[in-house]
Amino acid sequence: MKPSEYLRYDATALADLIRRGEVTSREVTEAAIDRASAVNPRLNAICHPQFAEAMDQDFPVQGPFAGVPLLLKDLAQEQAGHPCTYGSRALLKNVATRDSQFVRRAREAGLVFLGRTATPEFGLKAVTESALWGPSRNPWDTERTPGGSSGGSGAAVAAGIVPMAGANDGGGSIRIPAAYNGLFGLKPSRGRISVGPYAGEAWTGASTDHVVSRTVRDSATMLDVLSGPASGDPFTIPQPSAPWADLMQQSPGRLKIGVFTSSPYDTEVAPECVAAVEETARLLESLGHDVEYARPEFDGLALARCYLALYFGEVSALMERAKTEFGATDRDFELETRLLGMLGRTMPLPDYVRLRQQWNDFARALGAYFDRFDLYLCPTTGQLPARIGQMDTPAHLKLVARLMLGLKAGKLVHKSGQVDQMALESLARTPFTQLANLTGTPAMSVPLHWTHDGLPVGVQFGAAHGGEDRLLQVAAQLEEANPWFSNYERLEDAF
Repeated sequence: MKPSEYLRYDATALADLIRRGEVTSREVTEAAIDRASAVNPRLNAICHPQFAEAMDQDFPVQGPFAGVPLLLKDLAQEQAGHPCTYGSRALLKNVATRDSQFVRRAREAGLVFLGRTATPEFGLKAVTESALWGPSRNPWDTERTPGGSSGGSGAAVAAGIVPMAGANDGGGSIRIPAAYNGLFGLKPSRGRISVGPYAGEAWTGASTDHVVSRTVRDSATMLDVLSGPASGDPFTIPQPSAPWADLMQQSPGRLKIGVFTSSPYDTEVAPECVAAVEETARLLESLGHDVEYARPEFDGLALARCYLALYFGEVSALMERAKTEFGATDRDFELETRLLGMLGRTMPLPDYVRLRQQWNDFARALGAYFDRFDLYLCPTTGQLPARIGQMDTPAHLKLVARLMLGLKAGKLVHKSGQVDQMALESLARTPFTQLANLTGTPAMSVPLHWTHDGLPVGVQFGAAHGGEDRLLQVAAQLEEANPWFSNYERLEDAF
């Protein structure tokens, strides 16, 4: 199979070709490796290639994706015998002893693992620029970021290395790379996909695994592959009435969709991101849906504080694990990671619990919104993708230094305006995604808009808990009305 032929197919179509004997899995894998060899030196998307192993990997021939190559994200998604670094020098020795549920189920579906994709340290940023792996780049403009934290996966799929790749989302990390790379990205409901056996709830329930993909049907079928509880999971949620790959083909009916474009943190939103939503709203009306401008009512700054407190706690715990299990020292962590760890270690436990309990306020507010609307539509991101290195501004680094000095001096920085400033600085470019994480609701980014200079802009839809069926149905409807798969043909000549 020639690389140019390989690029024309999504994962579903490749599996069908293999099943019918028109091409072998080995030929498909060779085409994927050829594509990776051609484009990865410029993109730095793959941090841990497993090309030789992939050529000889056995797979169950009855799986829905039998013989199709897949990249895993280098954060969770543990594969026995392989390192999982979380983008950190401190976790270079972290070699999994057993497969995660994500990997086990992907393997049972017949997928062939091609390697692992880069992520920022601990998955903490909306840019993928770690000290360990260096910057990953956006194939539509290699001077820009592919987003984060699943940035390596987003770049690899957009550039045609694989038709879909593993991703996870604790604050937008599926949807942001999908928006920046022109991909489809669905974050499922809390509890939909098991994060076992290494965790019960990832990021206390804020994070979940899935994929970024080029087509809606690949994402729907992968949701069928991955969903369902595993032994020891803390809770289960109802399974759908039929496979999502079938449900997505059904009409969603006439939906009432609430639309908003203003940032919940009152930060600036780029005109292109607003235009993408307005254009999508008109398309939805032409498809027969009712559209009304209305936003959920909640305290945006409170949500930012709650989200940053989650950072503090999770980072300090993971740093402690790296030190205890692998002998890491503070020098093995990046500057901002060290700051977040210090803030986590100094945050009073009652404050952390109070902020975690406040997640309920956002869930109730969103629940009231869904009493009126079936879905919401808003920008996926507030800004276009940053240029490589743009986020390391002197002002931001100065703020980090001030906070660290305050902590070392024993000042109560948790109650200062500096933490609020850090929250808004950290989330200003991507203010629309955290709501779905703290409420555990499903949300997706759909690639419906492009700037005049060829950059993709995603729009985000959200649904009530368990509402993946409606999201997939609307996404399939939009994909049919405004096909985006053909956009990737333009990248064939770019590399």
